[in-house]
Amino acid sequence: MENLIFSINVVLPIFLLMCLGTFLRKIKIFNEEFLKKGNNFAFKVLLPTLVFNNIYKSQIAEEVNINLIIFAVCIVLGTIGIMFMIVPKFEKDNKNRGVIIQGIYRSNFVLFGVPLSSNIFGESSLGVVTTLVAIIIPIYNLMAVIILDWYSNDKSDYKKILMSIAENPLIIGSLLGIIVSFLNIKLPAFMEETISDVAKTATPFALMMLGGDIKVGNIKKNLKYIVSVTVSKLVVLPAIVIAIAVAFGYKGVELGALFSMVSPSVAVSSYTMAQQYDCNYELAGQLVFVTTLFSPLTIFLFIFFLKTVGLF
Repeated sequence: MENLIFSINVVLPIFLLMCLGTFLRKIKIFNEEFLKKGNNFAFKVLLPTLVFNNIYKSQIAEEVNINLIIFAVCIVLGTIGIMFMIVPKFEKDNKNRGVIIQGIYRSNFVLFGVPLSSNIFGESSLGVVTTLVAIIIPIYNLMAVIILDWYSNDKSDYKKILMSIAENPLIIGSLLGIIVSFLNIKLPAFMEETISDVAKTATPFALMMLGGDIKVGNIKKNLKYIVSVTVSKLVVLPAIVIAIAVAFGYKGVELGALFSMVSPSVAVSSYTMAQQYDCNYELAGQLVFVTTLFSPLTIFLFIFFLKTVGLF
């Protein structure tokens, strides 16, 4: 019973914040324009501040585990490589291929990873997960661009692509946090307090925006893709990664960071990128919606299991 209550307390706050966003949209407090601006504000200001603050407050120079970082990068690149081999065998439409591959490997790591780790292990664990965020988010973005461009009819200017990745607010926040932390720079107390206050608003605000953005389209048309990607993303991939990580000796905070990387729903930004590359953005949006809907349940079940067997 203790493990059940623990698992509920980890997942339910995240789920309820999303439900609140959905409810506020339904009663017209949130509208399309507000959600668009709110998501932009969260992406460009709140989440980068949160990432910077977590890295700044953690002793990242002492907590960096090169083996863990290499392991996480191999998981991401390995997943993409396997999907590149498997997906084209079952799907012939290029407009779907990139969306499916992106849907399986790319998760809402920033949005869910930090609160998940914090809820499971406390704020002292955030140094590990934010270090992974700083490394994995640029890889997520770069590989998404390459994958979608690969299956696009219009090949992009890679100089512009690399520039857009370098200008990504989450990457900038991560890099600034790493630099300040490694150089042991101490910010004035008033700046620390201000940054901390802004960071505290990031997760609840972003989760409400995500809840408000959830929409249902013509799901029946893409049902076979939605089912296969959802099961692969929320059940198969986390189970495989957990099994491999445990075999390599990871448990506790480090296993929690890896779990937080692979277990959340499909990244919201995957929908926007699918639009930009003229892929099946309707499918991309439906994958975000369905995986967001079911991820609290699958995350809960995984946490309950991992807590019960003593790995968390």
